[in-house]
Amino acid sequence: MHTILKFLFSLCIGAVLMPSTSCSQGSASAAADANTVRTDSAIVIDNILNRRSIRAYTDQPVERQKLEVIARCGINAPSGMNSQPWQVCIVDSPAYIDSLTAIFKKLQPERAEQPGFKNMFRNAPALIFVASPSNGSGQVDCGLMGENMVLAAEAMGLGTCIQGGPLAFMKNTKECAPYIQQLQIPEDYELLYIIGVGYPDETPDAKPRDESKVKFID
Repeated sequence: MHTILKFLFSLCIGAVLMPSTSCSQGSASAAADANTVRTDSAIVIDNILNRRSIRAYTDQPVERQKLEVIARCGINAPSGMNSQPWQVCIVDSPAYIDSLTAIFKKLQPERAEQPGFKNMFRNAPALIFVASPSNGSGQVDCGLMGENMVLAAEAMGLGTCIQGGPLAFMKNTKECAPYIQQLQIPEDYELLYIIGVGYPDETPDAKPRDESKVKFID
């Protein structure tokens, strides 16, 4: 816990420290304080609007410290009656990812021949598996959790891609069963999605959004 807090502190300290070596700087500091809300809100909004699904990553591993921060942001998402109906498993083992990819390549060789293919998880070097109760409760809460995590990753210069296809392959392929068991998901829980995480090696443009789907009712 102390490690995570220290890391968060190091991310923020450069943005909040201001020199104050003379009285003449007092007014500038006060003006900066007055603009804190505006500045902070702009950062959050930019973070949301700039986030893209990334499918090309560098070979740089994701630091465990950053993965811990992402998970902590995830579990601080809102949930009904604070039920926290989620289970999270983080995998950054190349052996785990490569072994599953070998099964994928064997059964779907044409997919593996696509340009730039590295692994079956959209080439991500780290994976976050999210599960919720099998009875269907908690899915909305887990969706909120996922958004927290991808935005936290974006804030730290990481790319993400929320994935369903690779998870469906794992669930429907008997050779993958031992790898699902390694995740130690409770028996009454079901895997919902995977978030691939890594350092982006692409900068895709935003896709059009249909603003007509937003209406104000007077």
